[in-house]
Amino acid sequence: MALQISDTTPRIQYTATSGQTSFSVPFEFFAVGDLKVYNGTTLLTYNNSPSSASQYSVTGAGVTGGGSITLGSPGATLNDSITIVRDLAIERLSDFPVSGNFPIQTLNSELDKIVAMLQQLEEQFARTLQYPVTTTTGFDVDLPELVANRVLSVNADATALLANQELGTFKGDWATSTSYQVRDLVKDTSNGNIYFVNAAHTSSGTQPLSSNANSSKYDLIIDAESATTSATNAASSASAAASSASAASTSASNAATSESNAATSEASNASTSASNAATSASNAATSESNAATSESNASTYASNASTAQTAAEAARDAALAAADNFDDTYLGAKASDPTLDNDGDSLNAGDLYFNTTSSVLKYYDGSTWNNIEATDTSGFATNGFAIAMAIALW
Repeated sequence: MALQISDTTPRIQYTATSGQTSFSVPFEFFAVGDLKVYNGTTLLTYNNSPSSASQYSVTGAGVTGGGSITLGSPGATLNDSITIVRDLAIERLSDFPVSGNFPIQTLNSELDKIVAMLQQLEEQFARTLQYPVTTTTGFDVDLPELVANRVLSVNADATALLANQELGTFKGDWATSTSYQVRDLVKDTSNGNIYFVNAAHTSSGTQPLSSNANSSKYDLIIDAESATTSATNAASSASAAASSASAASTSASNAATSESNAATSEASNASTSASNAATSASNAATSESNAATSESNASTYASNASTAQTAAEAARDAALAAADNFDDTYLGAKASDPTLDNDGDSLNAGDLYFNTTSSVLKYYDGSTWNNIEATDTSGFATNGFAIAMAIALW
């Protein structure tokens, strides 16, 4: 059986649709046993009449161009990862005679299988760690013996791999005269910041570590100080806005009271003047002078009342503006991060709102919403290990 072996990769992967049963095999294979089929990481079983989705049948063995596999009912589920790979045994079962007729058909089959095996190895090599073709690194770098709780790293000369680097652990609060190793994590108790130790040393001096004599040996990874300051400033802004709104409301109330008092005084004085005019009929000349004076006073009171009214309206407008400003800063309770303020305008740094979904007060830093919450140090040990693991894997 001679085939034309196409220049293809002997591996194909599909993301299945719901109930899909048929999957193409776009590379040549010699027998049904040359294929392996996986659903996710589970190896499926060949059966000429598959009775379930864990079994499959094959067509196209020994055919140039490949064939297909068919899963049993009910087929794949949505988004199943179906992987089909050619897996020839690296062996030779034929032998050619030293004389007599030469078995050309057998030779063709052997050559086909050799090419198929080379393709198979090429596909496997493509899934290994390799230097790029343009590398300047020597090709004699060997993997070291693995050591428990150590990470794989490159030596200082970039000429060898090492397995002696500690993963690093969370050492808790920083202390002087303490031996720290590379990748250790420490907490600066003066500000709550978390630092990564980038060079082994014995600590000295005092905190904060940002100004410590050995500050170059620490890399900041959690800036708790800045986060706390931002939260405090946001809370202060909210309190100041609330105070301004309260003061404006008080001013408006006082202005309204003044206006009412002025109106009451004007009416009372006018009534008294009229009574005096009637009683002093016999003193007409004197009363006329008094009436003129009263008229002038009444005009002054009216003017004062108008002025008071203007002040009250201005105070009312100021109160409304202050309330609007506060409404623009504190947006109230919402289920998710808003993208505009309550007037439909763009957000500003320092804006606040209460997230009813996560039950936290959040502030806007000019680009994103951030939680305002107290720093919980009880999980630093676990979180530190998770950070160390993330750094190690990176």
